[in-house]
Amino acid sequence: MENSGGISASLQGRYASALYDLASENKAVAAVEQDLGALAQALSESADLAALIRNPQVGRDAAAKAMDGIAKLLKLSPLTEKFLGVLSANGRLAVLPQVIGAFSAIASAARGEVKAEVTSAHPLSDAQLKALSAKLKAREGKDVTLSATVDPAILGGLVVKIGSTQIDSSIRTRLNTLAHAMKG
Repeated sequence: MENSGGISASLQGRYASALYDLASENKAVAAVEQDLGALAQALSESADLAALIRNPQVGRDAAAKAMDGIAKLLKLSPLTEKFLGVLSANGRLAVLPQVIGAFSAIASAARGEVKAEVTSAHPLSDAQLKALSAKLKAREGKDVTLSATVDPAILGGLVVKIGSTQIDSSIRTRLNTLAHAMKG
């Protein structure tokens, strides 16, 4: 499956595309997407798991056994479990976080959605997120799924990333631009 972002050109993109194709054939895209979300959360919460997938000294068989145990612990679907086995057998567990991101992008594109990352200095209310989503939908012409993070360093305003496009209306950037202009 090729998409406009060229995701399938990369190693992780090829794995994600293959997984998406299998999930689509088995009508299990939502289940696999949920499984990958659980894996992403486990990777972010467990430094040991993150270290395991990146450790080249862990043999393929040992990695496969560890991932099988994790799959059972997280109650992952058989398709996701088999996919983790393939990554382990091919010595490609280190790209799992990127595969998860690429799969999410492929699934979103197939549904006609666009993902946007929004960074603000303070948490946005549900009403603000809804209004921002509506404005971005009008701009992009597609449904927009927002992922909001808080970074007090931007001081105020928003930084919105949609694909390779970044809209930076943060106060930090405006102050930096003003300081640069004043230097000559």
